[in-house]
Amino acid sequence: MASRTPGKAAKKAPAKKAVAKKAPAKKAAPKKAPAKKAAAKKPVGKPAPKPAPSPTNGVYRLARACWLGTAHALGAMFRGIGRGARGLDPAHRKDGIALLLLGLSLVVGAGTWSNLRGPVGELVEMLVTGTFGRLDLLVPVLLGGMAVRLLLHPEKPEANGRIIIGLSALVIGVLGLVHLACGAPGRDEGTEPIRDAGGLIGWGFSAPLTFTVGEVLAVPLLALLTVFGLLVVTATPVNAIPQRLRGLLVRLGVLTAPSQEFYDGPYADAHGAADTDGEEGSEDEGAYPRRRHSMRKRYGARADPDPDLDPGPERAEREALANRRSRRRSQGREPDAVDVAAAAAASLDGAVLHGVQPSPLVADLTSGVSAERRRKEKSGGVTVPGARGDDELTERTPTPVPDLTKASAGPPAEPLPSRAEQLQLAGDISYALPSLDLLERGGPGRTRSAANDQVVASLTTVFGEFKVDAAVTGFTRGPTVTRYEIELGPAVKVEKITALAKNIAYAVASPDIRIISPIPGKSAVGIEIPNSDREMVNLGDVLRSAEAGGDDHPLLVGLGKDVEGGYVSTDLTKMPHLLVAGATGSGKSSCINCLITSVMARATPEDVRMVLVDPKRVELTAYEGIPHLITPIITNPKRAAEALQWVVREMDLRYDDLAAFGYRHIDDFNAAVRSGKARTPEGSERELSPYPYLLVIVDELADLMMVAPRDVEDAIVRITQLARAAGIHLVLATQRPSVDVVTGLIKANVPSRLAFSTSSLADSRVILDQPGAEKLIGKGDGLFLPMGANKPVRMQGAYVSEEEVGGVVDHCKAQMAPVFRQDVTVGQTKKKEIDEEIGDDLDLLCQAAELVVSTQFGSTSMLQRKLRVGFAKAGRLMDLMESRAVVGPSEGSKARDVLIKPDELDGVLAVIRGETEP
Repeated sequence: MASRTPGKAAKKAPAKKAVAKKAPAKKAAPKKAPAKKAAAKKPVGKPAPKPAPSPTNGVYRLARACWLGTAHALGAMFRGIGRGARGLDPAHRKDGIALLLLGLSLVVGAGTWSNLRGPVGELVEMLVTGTFGRLDLLVPVLLGGMAVRLLLHPEKPEANGRIIIGLSALVIGVLGLVHLACGAPGRDEGTEPIRDAGGLIGWGFSAPLTFTVGEVLAVPLLALLTVFGLLVVTATPVNAIPQRLRGLLVRLGVLTAPSQEFYDGPYADAHGAADTDGEEGSEDEGAYPRRRHSMRKRYGARADPDPDLDPGPERAEREALANRRSRRRSQGREPDAVDVAAAAAASLDGAVLHGVQPSPLVADLTSGVSAERRRKEKSGGVTVPGARGDDELTERTPTPVPDLTKASAGPPAEPLPSRAEQLQLAGDISYALPSLDLLERGGPGRTRSAANDQVVASLTTVFGEFKVDAAVTGFTRGPTVTRYEIELGPAVKVEKITALAKNIAYAVASPDIRIISPIPGKSAVGIEIPNSDREMVNLGDVLRSAEAGGDDHPLLVGLGKDVEGGYVSTDLTKMPHLLVAGATGSGKSSCINCLITSVMARATPEDVRMVLVDPKRVELTAYEGIPHLITPIITNPKRAAEALQWVVREMDLRYDDLAAFGYRHIDDFNAAVRSGKARTPEGSERELSPYPYLLVIVDELADLMMVAPRDVEDAIVRITQLARAAGIHLVLATQRPSVDVVTGLIKANVPSRLAFSTSSLADSRVILDQPGAEKLIGKGDGLFLPMGANKPVRMQGAYVSEEEVGGVVDHCKAQMAPVFRQDVTVGQTKKKEIDEEIGDDLDLLCQAAELVVSTQFGSTSMLQRKLRVGFAKAGRLMDLMESRAVVGPSEGSKARDVLIKPDELDGVLAVIRGETEP
């Protein structure tokens, strides 16, 4: 048994080794497969077959290469033409469109009127006749009319959308009625019956109506659509149809114009004004008198009552109604039916073309004459310019504007009131607001360009490279920057977008990008990137916008255009005070010019008076002599501090009146004065009159803070804390927004900010209390943060040229001369009673003044050391210098403020010596 076991083991061992040896053979088998395949490809003894020759011998490749080369060349040529067309002047583009429409009208007229032969004639017959049916003869007339309008009025693109909508509704209604009148043929009858009826348009709109409501109701519905289109094209509401028809009949000579008694009768009293604008080009021109805004005398004896008016409560009620109407409309008139139609047309224009200004019919409602003024002029023998009588239109000379300087020089008829009011306008002065035609128009802004598409592609590439689940869902293009909206995927942090700021700037080749996370009111992140092709925003377009035209407040000013393409205008009474700051060349001066020009274009001197402070001496000189000024433009910083102190006193006087009569705001007090509710006590010689708004504009706050920082800061803080209810509003501008100029007290009381480009992050935090202004690109690019807003709005500031400013200023100066107050820059505080006799101390006083002014340090102990005098003598010298406004009053142990700069030392020494100031 033992001998068998080793034998079995020996027999089994070779079997295992054999199995182990066979395993490599199995693994090596796959290595022989390529050899077999190679053998199959190249059989032994047979050469490889040669490829069959191409039947075209390369002709196809040559033709394809030629075709692609030609296509690339033509594409490059047309792309170059397109880029050149985008850079073409907008006026030439409009003329080109008009000439193209004129050429199309000629071709269509030849095809429809004279049976033009050839492929062009067949194409016209198929398209025009098949589409418009029997009315194909009118298509050339419509195209020609549109071409003529574009050629004659290229500067009025705002009504194009309204006219297109009105013509579309008119054509659809007429063609639908024609199709129903011809039996309403259908498609099953063929194309010829449809061509002989209303065409495809008539069939396409009448067939659904006939199928749904029947032919009985389809006819009146299409008729209403036709009437709607006609009213939209002519900008006429239904209630103004009789007036338009009457004006048309007057122009045709069928009817005569209403006499002057028509305007002085009950209709004028009940409806305010029965006439239209009378502006050039309106269909009612010459049929009604042109109105003007009348500014009435606020002081002195009242004129004798008009004998035509009955005295008593009825007269007071009529005067109160006229005053309220004058307040509601700074232009001096109530809107009639035609004005309502124009406003509706402007709203429709703004809805069709976003960001385009309304028609001048709405924006230029600036002149008018009330019924009371017409009655007085008639009773006094003065005719209204441009009024048409019963038989003919007679020539009349305009009423001359009286010279206020001569009028004020003469002795008054009665003694002046006990208290001097804000306005002192002598005589019955006629004042007409300047027309907005003096301000240039700009074309509608772009909504998209090739550069925007390239930026979208770059942003998408950046997100893909960094594996961020985000996508560009849209963008809004402004005049300066475009804001791209980025939506994030699920579970994606906003910080991933903000961390890619430098990479995004690198991808779009622009260092001035700004990330908004999130966009206010949207679940998206905004990336603002400057446009490579910037656009200019004109102030005239902002003031003609629908928002500005629909608000008649005198302190509504135009600022610019936001990043979404909408115009930005704001009411200064809602600010109520504004801080404008930015570096040199950022657009701050242009903003100030736009503010002042907006006030001149929208407000009369009866509504708004201004105090302009210009330490630079050259920025605001163009506005010298306008009637809105209450004092000449102040250029001396010391006088500016005195003017601010006067504003504080004026504010206190206004609050005294508000408290005495029981009103909380100046608007309520003015309404009560106009309506006769607010009356002075019996025996008082004072005559109440409405207070105008007082606008104080300081062009450079830093210069004022260098001369008298404490006085200026105290006055500004007091004004900004209390002056809102008194109708006094402050605009502060500076190009050095540091903490020593814009102090904490000033910032706390000026809630509205407008920041232009700054040089550092610290300056941005001083203005806006947040970063952002340091990333602006200058030249009007700003951030507007009104009171109550959480985040600033980026906008492009408006621009007004010197020629436009000069035109508006000349118009205002021709209307009226300014009436200045003499106590604005003269302080009324009592000075310290001291001995002003210098005696033998003249030389010593001159040395002390020179020492204090040169060192800008007013200290009695310094005079003791430098001049080697006693304490009593040094104190007397300091008092003498205080009496001559060299140093300020004593403030305990502190050094006195030095009120004179070193460059004014020669004048101070001359005054001390009694000589004439150089």
